[in-house]
Amino acid sequence: MAGTAVPDNKAARRAARAIDALRRGWPITIEVGDETLNLLPVETVDLSSHLTGQNEVRLLISSSRAATLKLLNQRAAGDPELPVQISLNTPVTAAEITAIVDPVLDMQYPMKGPFRSEELQNAQAAIAAMELARHGAILPAFMIVDQPAEDCVSPDDVAAFADSDALTISTHAKLPVAANANAHIYGFRSDADATDHIALVIGERDASTPVVRLHSECLTGDVLGSLKCDCGPQLHAALGQMGEASWGVLLYLRQEGRGIGLINKLRAYALQDQGFDTVDANQRLGFAIDARDFSTAARMLDLLNIPKVKLLTNNPEKVQGLEASGIAVEERLPVKIAANPHNEFYLDTKRDRTGHKL
Repeated sequence: MAGTAVPDNKAARRAARAIDALRRGWPITIEVGDETLNLLPVETVDLSSHLTGQNEVRLLISSSRAATLKLLNQRAAGDPELPVQISLNTPVTAAEITAIVDPVLDMQYPMKGPFRSEELQNAQAAIAAMELARHGAILPAFMIVDQPAEDCVSPDDVAAFADSDALTISTHAKLPVAANANAHIYGFRSDADATDHIALVIGERDASTPVVRLHSECLTGDVLGSLKCDCGPQLHAALGQMGEASWGVLLYLRQEGRGIGLINKLRAYALQDQGFDTVDANQRLGFAIDARDFSTAARMLDLLNIPKVKLLTNNPEKVQGLEASGIAVEERLPVKIAANPHNEFYLDTKRDRTGHKL
């Protein structure tokens, strides 16, 4: 059950400072034993100021991005699970580097290189860098430099940042909602991650198993009414189903874009406009198909003293994620919504490629 470990606050804070540095375009150093990897975030740094006089430019990119660039058949990049280090012929411009790492630009700049993969300097540090990029919601691509940075982290620090046991209840209040006027809202926060998660408890709590929905934040769908996805309709349908039950809980998780962040989700939309489905779009950006962490939801339920749920979801991975974190799923309840001409391809992809039970 979540909540048994003691989180390492100092380690998590070092990771939080490194993530903030990446979002601001500042360098970081990742340390593993006696080895260090010094990195600049390609997306947010002023690359031009770091290219003058460079005899060699080396980049660290995700394995999925390397696959798109046809680099995984090179000996030095033979492990498809690891990030890939590449070197570029100089001189090279900031625009050329951006075109290498941003898949949205692939159709605009189809010819890239020449560049070659190299022996990965520090695999543990490289993997940690990719995870830091995801937490920072930036493209997982870095320029490797010689100068050590002020912000130094280890892979253990990154793991501590992602530890859901650091989550606590910050406050709660009554919040009448359209689905049920008898509702209470709870806010959750951790020492490290500045992201706030929300639980909405609907109805009068009793001894029965609550109907629970894990809903990942979707600004475009939940707020703007996007027709490209089914997030908004699922949210409101789930609230309606909870309102008809004895009681229910909506866990609103701040994991936009299946855990890759809002800006990267918009990039995924742009890739979908180019003909890629949502799975391929996430992978071309350099991320996992689904980067969400459902242990966060399990921790929230643990703090609410809810050990067993009836889960409102079409996604079997949510069932597995909760059960792996110690929450018993008594029953999976489907969420039924109508398709529209704009999201048929999206729904087909969820059914055929990610196993959703639609």
